[in-house]
Amino acid sequence: MAVDKNLFLYDLAVVAIMKNEAPYVKEWLDYHLAAGVNHFYIYDNESPDNLKEILQPYIDAGTVTYKFFPGKAMQYVAYNKAIQDYKFFCRYIAFIDADEFIFPQNDKSIVEVVDEILADRKNAGGLAANIFYFGSNNLEKADYTRGVLERFTRRAPVDWIPLLTEKKLPGGTAHVSTITNPRKVHHFGNPHFAFYFEGFNAVNSNGEKVQLFFNNPPLTDKIVMNHYSVKSKEEYFAKIERGTADNKRNIYNLERFARDDHNEIFDNSILKYYAARPKISAENNATKIKRVYNALLKNLSPTFANDAPKKIFEGQMETFLTCRRLAAYLHEKSFNETAGKFFEEISLEAICGTLKTTVTVADLRLLISELPKILPLNYPAAEKILQFCIRMLPKLMENFKTPVAADWQKFTELNYLLEMLKIFDSMKKI
Repeated sequence: MAVDKNLFLYDLAVVAIMKNEAPYVKEWLDYHLAAGVNHFYIYDNESPDNLKEILQPYIDAGTVTYKFFPGKAMQYVAYNKAIQDYKFFCRYIAFIDADEFIFPQNDKSIVEVVDEILADRKNAGGLAANIFYFGSNNLEKADYTRGVLERFTRRAPVDWIPLLTEKKLPGGTAHVSTITNPRKVHHFGNPHFAFYFEGFNAVNSNGEKVQLFFNNPPLTDKIVMNHYSVKSKEEYFAKIERGTADNKRNIYNLERFARDDHNEIFDNSILKYYAARPKISAENNATKIKRVYNALLKNLSPTFANDAPKKIFEGQMETFLTCRRLAAYLHEKSFNETAGKFFEEISLEAICGTLKTTVTVADLRLLISELPKILPLNYPAAEKILQFCIRMLPKLMENFKTPVAADWQKFTELNYLLEMLKIFDSMKKI
């Protein structure tokens, strides 16, 4: 059951971790705003350049949430933290790099295309879109007076699908980047691909299941990711110096430059799309708050009506958890403290109502991931949710007996349990 889109602060947000991207970030932001992105969560991985200075006008406008995020190989950490912190604020979240541009292959916005692909696919957790790799245009020197989209207009052909030698898996255009329903994401263990709760999976633009970080044969007729990973040779040397955000080992070198520097196909269609996009005014905060307030009232009113049918709770865990978090947001922003508390209490009661019906494993995992925020709340329903989750812990622990593909999945599960233990201890529940 789809969540009412009016409950979310943003239809589409982008999460990215960046280092030394100041020369490129304004074009990247402006393009994606034109393509329909509403908000950006940017994790600054110790950039020594003036990245934050370039971002400041967007931060001041409420378009960018900026996080200073130091450390080595922090991409997975940033992605998984973003899921945890923002999954109930955004209907969709795209996880891309600062050299990737999401490109609908028509005049529509990104959200319109994603909605069309995911419509009526109830098991779809996100979209895996194939990547076009753009080369250097045979440029040796950097020219920062012109944008990336203007300078690099030559790419690899669709059938450039080299095998990744270390894994014998298809790369190149077969690679994908991800736009998620973040409430279905279990964890990120690959920078281009999310792993989802049981019963959900990534799909390609035809709605077919995608199991890993590639979709072969590639689909490029509805939406692609333009990836400007090479740029000029001078810029690639700077990339070698910078290293990679997802691995402590630097994977960039001249051998990789030669492999990825493909210029066979002339393609400037993204420039035409960008120029044709209408200017979109951002929703002001007052309008956004009013919309969310009305959506909370609409979605929660049946739960406190005297004649509310019992089946109203079935399949609505995601909705009620979203309502709970948005009610807390209203309270935090001092919009209306009384209304915020009322909506939060009703949301928690509604969550308890879902626990009396059939709870899927995905619902349980989504609830468990929110417990650090729910359990300290001073509402009777929080105690009921706590007792239910304690009873369900043995079922969750069964996961550790089953081999899993990614260490990050084990880490995420363990992190949920550790967070619960900390809360139990602070509340003297054990």
